[in-house]
Amino acid sequence: MTNAPTIGSGDEVPSTALVKRVLAEAGAVLIIEASGDELDRPDAARTVVSGTAVAELASLLAVVDGGTGDHCLCMGWPTILVSDTAGREIARWTLHHQTSIRGLGRCDADLRDAPALTSWLADRGLTGSRDVQQLLAGQAAEENARRVQWVTAAPPALAEAAEAASRRETDAEERLADLVARRYPDANERIRTLVAWAGFPPRHTTTTGGTPWYELVPERMLLTEPTESIFNALTSTTLTSSQLDGAAELFTTLEWAASQRADIPDSLRSVLITHVRATGTDPMKFRMRHGYGAE
Repeated sequence: MTNAPTIGSGDEVPSTALVKRVLAEAGAVLIIEASGDELDRPDAARTVVSGTAVAELASLLAVVDGGTGDHCLCMGWPTILVSDTAGREIARWTLHHQTSIRGLGRCDADLRDAPALTSWLADRGLTGSRDVQQLLAGQAAEENARRVQWVTAAPPALAEAAEAASRRETDAEERLADLVARRYPDANERIRTLVAWAGFPPRHTTTTGGTPWYELVPERMLLTEPTESIFNALTSTTLTSSQLDGAAELFTTLEWAASQRADIPDSLRSVLITHVRATGTDPMKFRMRHGYGAE
């Protein structure tokens, strides 16, 4: 494993033809479910490919000719060690994010059928790539379900624009802001509507954590409103639970603190503290204690 690779690791352009040329000289291929600096890890699954299976592997390693023109910053795994019939290492490749390969010429190259390679590896006991793909698929489904919930939580008049913003379409956030201004010309109604929508993130979490950028659109629009208008809108009526959630989030943003706005009215502060103490999530309570609810 210590010999330097000699084929396809320099200035050549990545191509499927190069994959086949290297593997045509292979006596055996060792695949280890580890990055290049952890090949001796005892718990790393590994398999040896030889005989007719090498040609099968060559087909699975078909790439988009020309490569990506770049290198992934991660170490990559599993590692594929190609040895000639004398046992000399002639190539060392690593897979990256289960979708591309490194070591095949001057840059990384995308695999033409990454899922097929993932299944082939799993059939030989190297299940790590498949496990990662299943995890990512589950996370993507969970995040999309949350996105749909956020769009559903938007006022009906804003649903279509909210959908576009949630998909990060070009200028979608600006179009949404314009629609809000037209649909809610009255400052009190506009602010209360946005505050209720801003209360969505703290009550909806995923296993990956964090708040998607698009969910902060209502907060970003609220931060453009004058402080006096916000306080007037939130103190001149009884607020709903969602509006209290949104106000609690707004008043604990870094942007609100950084703008050095006027102190929250005592009556509004008292209502928020009571609400968050009674029903808030742990993160909401933490932010309250270090923000508007600080002793």
